[in-house]
Amino acid sequence: MTNPAIQNDFSYYRRTLSRRKMANEDEFHEGEVAVSNEMANRMSLFYAQATPMLKTLSDITSHFVSQHKELPVEQTTDCLSTMANICRVMIENPVYNSRFKSDETKFFCLRVMVGVIILYDHVHPVGAFAKTSGIEVKSSIKLLKDQEPGKVEGLLNALRYTTKHLQDESTPRQIKTLLA
Repeated sequence: MTNPAIQNDFSYYRRTLSRRKMANEDEFHEGEVAVSNEMANRMSLFYAQATPMLKTLSDITSHFVSQHKELPVEQTTDCLSTMANICRVMIENPVYNSRFKSDETKFFCLRVMVGVIILYDHVHPVGAFAKTSGIEVKSSIKLLKDQEPGKVEGLLNALRYTTKHLQDESTPRQIKTLLA
């Protein structure tokens, strides 16, 4: 989400590669590697998503849950909600937060928290924003908003645009307002 030009750059690469093939310039310089058409098509579809890695993880997790009916979905969602809440507490609580040697560790925890919230939202039948959710989403959003704006805008956008249930009726108006 923070580098939308990557799709344009990759399209430029594909056009250049196509022109080189038409001009019979198949030789490559030292260190250059050509990507096959099949691989280029797959990469293009991957990068077409706003958050390609998160989309892939969400699809795989949803597929896992639907294929393994013998495992209750609550086990997966409980694990995800616990991870999200632990990340939030680690950043909110000064005792834990003071142990971070760098801001990068703190922002890593924020990224994990947001990623897990999005995964939970894709896997749980009513999503992460419902009052019955095991995640304290309101506190998590407030925590994100308390950070430096330039560093967390992408994370807030991920919650706005890659979640499945944000616009549902079960989502409290306060949460929708916080993410507006």
